[in-house]
Amino acid sequence: MTNTSTRLLLTCAAIGVAGGIVFSVSAYISGTLAAAAPMFYGAVIGVYFLPGVVAQALLRRGGVALITSVIAGLVSVPFQPIGFMAVMAAGSIGLLQEVPFAVTLYRYWKAWLFYLAVTIAGLLFGLGVFVAQGAEQAAPWVQIVHVGLFVASPILFTWIGRTVAKGLDRTGAGRGLQLPVVRPRTRQGRDRDALPMTAA
Repeated sequence: MTNTSTRLLLTCAAIGVAGGIVFSVSAYISGTLAAAAPMFYGAVIGVYFLPGVVAQALLRRGGVALITSVIAGLVSVPFQPIGFMAVMAAGSIGLLQEVPFAVTLYRYWKAWLFYLAVTIAGLLFGLGVFVAQGAEQAAPWVQIVHVGLFVASPILFTWIGRTVAKGLDRTGAGRGLQLPVVRPRTRQGRDRDALPMTAA
Protein backbone atom coordinates (compact mmCIF):
# COMPACT_ATOMS: atom_id res chain seq x y z
CA MET A 1 0.00 0.00 0.00
CA THR A 2 1.44 3.35 -1.01
CA ASN A 3 0.82 6.83 0.41
CA THR A 4 -0.77 5.26 3.45
CA SER A 5 -2.03 7.84 5.89
CA THR A 6 -0.81 7.89 9.47
CA ARG A 7 -4.40 7.75 10.68
CA LEU A 8 -5.07 4.60 8.68
CA LEU A 9 -2.01 2.90 10.16
CA LEU A 10 -2.98 4.00 13.67
CA THR A 11 -6.50 2.62 13.15
CA CYS A 12 -5.05 -0.71 11.99
CA ALA A 13 -2.67 -0.68 14.96
CA ALA A 14 -5.50 -0.05 17.45
CA ILE A 15 -7.55 -2.92 16.00
CA GLY A 16 -4.43 -5.10 15.93
CA VAL A 17 -3.58 -4.43 19.58
CA ALA A 18 -7.14 -5.26 20.64
CA GLY A 19 -6.94 -8.40 18.51
CA GLY A 20 -3.61 -9.33 20.11
CA ILE A 21 -5.20 -9.18 23.55
CA VAL A 22 -7.98 -11.49 22.36
CA PHE A 23 -5.35 -13.79 20.81
CA SER A 24 -3.51 -13.96 24.14
CA VAL A 25 -6.64 -15.00 26.04
CA SER A 26 -7.64 -17.53 23.41
CA ALA A 27 -4.14 -19.08 23.43
CA TYR A 28 -4.79 -20.59 26.84
CA ILE A 29 -8.21 -21.86 25.82
CA SER A 30 -6.96 -23.35 22.56
CA GLY A 31 -3.95 -24.88 24.33
CA THR A 32 -6.26 -26.63 26.78
CA LEU A 33 -8.51 -27.85 23.98
CA ALA A 34 -5.56 -29.09 21.91
CA ALA A 35 -4.33 -31.15 24.84
CA ALA A 36 -7.66 -32.39 26.23
CA ALA A 37 -9.90 -32.65 23.17
CA PRO A 38 -7.98 -32.04 19.92
CA MET A 39 -11.07 -32.53 17.75
CA PHE A 40 -12.59 -29.35 19.26
CA TYR A 41 -9.50 -27.22 18.62
CA GLY A 42 -11.10 -25.63 15.56
CA ALA A 43 -13.82 -24.05 17.74
CA VAL A 44 -11.46 -21.22 18.74
CA ILE A 45 -9.53 -20.78 15.49
CA GLY A 46 -12.05 -18.16 14.35
CA VAL A 47 -10.61 -15.71 16.88
CA TYR A 48 -7.59 -15.30 14.62
CA PHE A 49 -9.80 -14.00 11.81
CA LEU A 50 -11.31 -11.28 14.01
CA PRO A 51 -8.81 -8.38 13.60
CA GLY A 52 -8.67 -8.74 9.82
CA VAL A 53 -12.44 -8.84 9.48
CA VAL A 54 -12.92 -5.77 11.68
CA ALA A 55 -10.32 -3.81 9.70
CA GLN A 56 -11.68 -4.84 6.30
CA ALA A 57 -15.32 -4.28 7.18
CA LEU A 58 -14.60 -0.89 8.74
CA LEU A 59 -12.06 0.51 6.26
CA ARG A 60 -12.71 -1.40 3.02
CA ARG A 61 -9.10 -0.99 1.85
CA GLY A 62 -6.55 -3.39 0.50
CA GLY A 63 -3.86 -4.69 2.86
CA VAL A 64 -5.57 -3.78 6.14
CA ALA A 65 -6.34 -7.41 7.10
CA LEU A 66 -2.69 -8.38 6.67
CA ILE A 67 -1.36 -5.35 8.58
CA THR A 68 -3.84 -5.73 11.42
CA SER A 69 -3.32 -9.48 11.76
CA VAL A 70 0.48 -9.16 11.87
CA ILE A 71 0.23 -6.48 14.58
CA ALA A 72 -2.16 -8.69 16.57
CA GLY A 73 0.28 -11.59 16.24
CA LEU A 74 3.19 -9.43 17.44
CA VAL A 75 1.23 -8.22 20.48
CA SER A 76 0.35 -11.79 21.46
CA VAL A 77 3.86 -13.30 21.09
CA PRO A 78 4.80 -13.14 24.81
CA PHE A 79 1.62 -15.01 25.73
CA GLN A 80 1.64 -17.64 22.99
CA PRO A 81 3.10 -21.12 23.56
CA ILE A 82 4.30 -21.07 19.94
CA GLY A 83 6.08 -17.73 20.38
CA PHE A 84 6.97 -15.86 17.19
CA MET A 85 5.18 -18.50 15.10
CA ALA A 86 2.00 -16.71 16.21
CA VAL A 87 2.96 -13.80 13.95
CA MET A 88 3.38 -16.13 10.98
CA ALA A 89 0.07 -17.87 11.71
CA ALA A 90 -1.81 -14.58 12.12
CA GLY A 91 -0.13 -13.11 9.04
CA SER A 92 -1.07 -16.18 6.99
CA ILE A 93 -4.70 -15.79 7.98
CA GLY A 94 -4.61 -12.07 7.19
CA LEU A 95 -3.11 -12.83 3.78
CA LEU A 96 -5.80 -15.40 3.01
CA GLN A 97 -8.44 -12.85 4.00
CA GLU A 98 -7.03 -10.45 1.41
CA VAL A 99 -7.27 -12.86 -1.54
CA PRO A 100 -10.99 -12.65 -2.48
CA PHE A 101 -10.92 -8.87 -2.30
CA ALA A 102 -7.64 -8.64 -4.21
CA VAL A 103 -9.22 -10.68 -7.01
CA THR A 104 -11.85 -7.92 -7.33
CA LEU A 105 -9.06 -5.28 -7.23
CA TYR A 106 -10.46 -4.21 -3.87
CA ARG A 107 -13.55 -2.74 -5.50
CA TYR A 108 -16.20 -4.98 -3.91
CA TRP A 109 -16.78 -5.35 -0.15
CA LYS A 110 -20.06 -7.26 -0.10
CA ALA A 111 -20.83 -9.44 2.94
CA TRP A 112 -20.71 -12.69 0.96
CA LEU A 113 -17.07 -12.07 0.04
CA PHE A 114 -16.14 -11.91 3.72
CA TYR A 115 -17.81 -15.24 4.39
CA LEU A 116 -16.33 -16.82 1.27
CA ALA A 117 -12.84 -15.71 2.33
CA VAL A 118 -13.04 -17.18 5.82
CA THR A 119 -14.77 -20.37 4.68
CA ILE A 120 -11.94 -21.13 2.26
CA ALA A 121 -9.26 -20.11 4.76
CA GLY A 122 -10.85 -22.11 7.57
CA LEU A 123 -11.12 -25.18 5.37
CA LEU A 124 -7.47 -24.91 4.31
CA PHE A 125 -6.28 -24.49 7.90
CA GLY A 126 -8.56 -27.28 9.10
CA LEU A 127 -7.22 -29.72 6.52
CA GLY A 128 -3.65 -28.67 7.29
CA VAL A 129 -4.04 -29.26 11.03
CA PHE A 130 -6.00 -32.43 10.25
CA VAL A 131 -3.02 -33.90 8.40
CA ALA A 132 -0.46 -32.57 10.91
CA GLN A 133 -2.29 -34.19 13.83
CA GLY A 134 -2.80 -37.49 12.02
CA ALA A 135 -6.56 -37.10 12.42
CA GLU A 136 -7.19 -39.30 9.38
CA GLN A 137 -6.76 -42.24 11.75
CA ALA A 138 -9.70 -41.04 13.86
CA ALA A 139 -13.31 -42.13 13.52
CA PRO A 140 -15.23 -40.52 10.62
CA TRP A 141 -17.47 -38.49 12.94
CA VAL A 142 -14.38 -37.07 14.68
CA GLN A 143 -12.93 -36.08 11.31
CA ILE A 144 -16.17 -34.32 10.35
CA VAL A 145 -16.36 -32.44 13.66
CA HIS A 146 -12.69 -31.48 13.46
CA VAL A 147 -12.83 -29.98 9.95
CA GLY A 148 -16.37 -28.63 10.42
CA LEU A 149 -15.34 -26.54 13.42
CA PHE A 150 -12.47 -25.03 11.42
CA VAL A 151 -15.08 -23.79 8.95
CA ALA A 152 -17.89 -22.85 11.36
CA SER A 153 -15.72 -20.94 13.84
CA PRO A 154 -14.30 -18.42 11.30
CA ILE A 155 -17.81 -17.85 9.95
CA LEU A 156 -19.09 -17.08 13.47
CA PHE A 157 -16.20 -14.74 14.24
CA THR A 158 -16.61 -13.03 10.88
CA TRP A 159 -20.18 -12.20 11.85
CA ILE A 160 -18.91 -10.92 15.23
CA GLY A 161 -16.17 -8.90 13.51
CA ARG A 162 -18.59 -7.30 11.06
CA THR A 163 -20.88 -6.43 13.98
CA VAL A 164 -17.97 -4.80 15.83
CA ALA A 165 -17.03 -2.89 12.67
CA LYS A 166 -20.57 -1.53 12.37
CA GLY A 167 -20.37 -0.34 15.97
CA LEU A 168 -17.04 1.36 15.31
CA ASP A 169 -18.46 2.91 12.15
CA ARG A 170 -21.27 4.49 14.17
CA THR A 171 -18.67 6.16 16.39
CA GLY A 172 -17.00 7.70 13.33
CA ALA A 173 -13.78 5.68 13.76
CA GLY A 174 -13.49 5.07 10.03
CA ARG A 175 -14.75 8.43 8.79
CA GLY A 176 -12.52 9.79 6.05
CA LEU A 177 -10.70 6.48 5.64
CA GLN A 178 -13.40 4.24 4.19
CA LEU A 179 -13.93 3.43 0.56
CA PRO A 180 -17.40 2.58 -0.83
CA VAL A 181 -18.83 -0.93 -0.54
CA VAL A 182 -18.82 -1.05 -4.36
CA ARG A 183 -16.26 1.08 -6.16
CA PRO A 184 -17.10 1.39 -9.88
CA ARG A 185 -14.55 2.10 -12.57
CA THR A 186 -14.35 5.41 -14.39
CA ARG A 187 -14.67 5.68 -18.16
CA GLN A 188 -10.90 5.55 -18.47
CA GLY A 189 -10.93 2.09 -16.86
CA ARG A 190 -9.44 3.26 -13.58
CA ASP A 191 -11.01 2.97 -10.16
CA ARG A 192 -12.89 6.08 -9.17
CA ASP A 193 -11.31 5.91 -5.72
CA ALA A 194 -7.69 5.02 -6.43
CA LEU A 195 -5.75 2.72 -4.12
CA PRO A 196 -3.24 5.42 -3.07
CA MET A 197 -4.54 6.81 0.20
CA THR A 198 -4.73 10.46 1.05
CA ALA A 199 -3.35 11.69 4.33
CA ALA A 200 -5.96 12.38 6.96
